[in-house]
Amino acid sequence: MVRIRLRRVGLKGQPSYRIVAADKENARDGRFLEILGFYNPRTNPSTLNIKEERVYHWMKNGAQPTESVAQVFKTVGVMDRFDRFKKGEAADVLAKEGVEAIAKLAPKAKKSAVAQ
Repeated sequence: MVRIRLRRVGLKGQPSYRIVAADKENARDGRFLEILGFYNPRTNPSTLNIKEERVYHWMKNGAQPTESVAQVFKTVGVMDRFDRFKKGEAADVLAKEGVEAIAKLAPKAKKSAVAQ
């Protein structure tokens, strides 16, 4: 089973995370299928960069987000937009809404830090 989960990167005591699609049996920092984004909870506000179209692709094909990833997705609204994607809305339009939602959460973030 494929899970969308956090992969820890960074120095000791300074964690940041990659959001990845990985097989359930692989280790936390082990083999993964694809990088779907980046999450840094240490900044204020948190830095978040998500490739929403790829997240929709994986979730459409049966990938399940872990509890921590689902919580991150819920704060940005990815789960709500995925429900709309399942009902037939275009992924491009929803991804643009996602970029705007992330920009609202982090208005001081540089535009390069926001997913494109």
